[in-house]
Amino acid sequence: MITLEAEPRRLTGKAVKQLRKQDLLPAVLYGAKTASEPIMVPLKSFKKVLAEAGESTLIALLMKGKEVNVLIHDVLRDPLTEAPLHADFLAVQMDKEVRTNVPLEFMGEAPAIRVEQGVLVKVMHDIEISALPVDLPSHIKVNLAVLLHIHDRLVVENLNIPQGVKVITPGDEVVVLIEAPRSEEELKALETAEPAATVEVMTEAEIKKKVEDEAAAATGEIKEVK
Repeated sequence: MITLEAEPRRLTGKAVKQLRKQDLLPAVLYGAKTASEPIMVPLKSFKKVLAEAGESTLIALLMKGKEVNVLIHDVLRDPLTEAPLHADFLAVQMDKEVRTNVPLEFMGEAPAIRVEQGVLVKVMHDIEISALPVDLPSHIKVNLAVLLHIHDRLVVENLNIPQGVKVITPGDEVVVLIEAPRSEEELKALETAEPAATVEVMTEAEIKKKVEDEAAAATGEIKEVK
């Protein structure tokens, strides 16, 4: 099992800036049978664990001489740099199923793209599942090689789901499909038909204040299946 060291955290609110300057990530640990506790973890180690485990793989959090089985439940990021600013760790019970979203990993090449010049459209990038913590997969593979022709598609029920995993996302929802290539005329028509989106402009100071307020108030949501 992947491990990550953690320590109790006394600093809260805007004072957590001091932790970030020391390359420490403020976080919170909570669970159905675990009281909410402010903690901190080494930022470098957290990034490595996040890249390897994602938010759906069981992690052993080592703290105060004890080992707690957790999931990375939520990560607050800087809107400018996308650097982690705060993390939620959900303590899980090994005999209780957990509901979480698992990323989809698209594998192979769709023949419809090479042979018929079709356009691959990824409709979904993750699905919601339920499983015991030990059975949680890090990802679900999607085999694109079965998409032979334009208008072919894969829905959730077509996916190869590991044993012990229940899919919560409706089985008829489209995961990926092949569209016919669009002509230059169609592309121009789309450009003129779609109005420009309104963009909210915030100063850097406003963004930093918003991020700090969200990090200070971050508590997360427990999603254990009773």
